[in-house]
Amino acid sequence: MKKWNHALVFFLAFAIAGYAAVQYGLFKASDAGLVAAKLQEPDFQLTPWVYVLYVHIITAIMALVIGPFQIFQRKSKPRGALHKQLGYVYVLSIALSGIVSIYLSFYATGGWISGLGFFTLDILWLATTWMGLRKIMAGDIKSHKEWMLRSYALTFAGVTLRIWLAPLVMLFGEFEAGYHAVAWLCWVPNLIIMEAIIRRKTPRAPFPVHDSQSPPNL
Repeated sequence: MKKWNHALVFFLAFAIAGYAAVQYGLFKASDAGLVAAKLQEPDFQLTPWVYVLYVHIITAIMALVIGPFQIFQRKSKPRGALHKQLGYVYVLSIALSGIVSIYLSFYATGGWISGLGFFTLDILWLATTWMGLRKIMAGDIKSHKEWMLRSYALTFAGVTLRIWLAPLVMLFGEFEAGYHAVAWLCWVPNLIIMEAIIRRKTPRAPFPVHDSQSPPNL
């Protein structure tokens, strides 16, 4: 079951990365559904917004495809120079993508409801990744792994957004209402599920056992 879950994450990450690369690399950005929706808004200026969008897409794709190789590495296999180098690329990609995404959140389709959802995602994305970097620099490997798992759960929002969007639009009957919901549903469940996984893996501290023969502490 665990191997199937890992395979699914790999498949979805590379499928969405491939879709984004083809959609924005081989075709016009205006042909993409999300951009087409933006162009329908009155007084919307495509530039410089679209150039910031490209920076976000390129860096987010890099983080999305690097993540599974980092978090699913076998415990028995030593994490050497490649893991460290990919880790730096992952962190740098999120630093760039997260910063430009904050800008994009102010122009999110659907106004402040969508914007607040994506803004919160961006802040948490940067914060969890920074905590993961800080922990490994301090030599705390366990905490580093936990924070990087949270970070990738938020990175994976790029996948879950596209899984949720079409059903939500059909459910609400209009794109904007569906986008309000997806701005939160693309990352909140991811983070909750990952937190549950982390806590399940963390061993509970045993209760202290007191010797009935020993005198009580004064």
